[in-house]
Amino acid sequence: MKNKVTGIGGVFFKVDNPEKTKEWYKKHLGFNTDDWGCTFWWLNKDGSNGSTQWSPFPKNTNHFKPSEKEFMINYRVENLENLLEELKASNVTIVGKVEEYDYGKFAWILDNDGNKIELWEPKDDAFL
Repeated sequence: MKNKVTGIGGVFFKVDNPEKTKEWYKKHLGFNTDDWGCTFWWLNKDGSNGSTQWSPFPKNTNHFKPSEKEFMINYRVENLENLLEELKASNVTIVGKVEEYDYGKFAWILDNDGNKIELWEPKDDAFL
């Protein structure tokens, strides 16, 4: 496989009360929370910006479907379209269609345990 994961783009998990969870992490661990959770900023090896998102979701979210798990991991990837072709050729379940935004492209797959995984090809320069 020549196309690969380059890092963790985000950690998403279900909680009873996302607002209280964000408040707790802000108060006790200093997270700089906003409507989506907390974005951790860092530099790539080449000096460009990168980020990892931390986001609590309500227990009743449909965002993780078809998985019934309490979490979803977002992986940063290179060449999302090529990676999806390789995964499709290996009979990996692809969920939905590729979505594109100003900050990158997203796709979703299921791993061998039925965990929904979000794949993100970021446009890190979109954050400058």
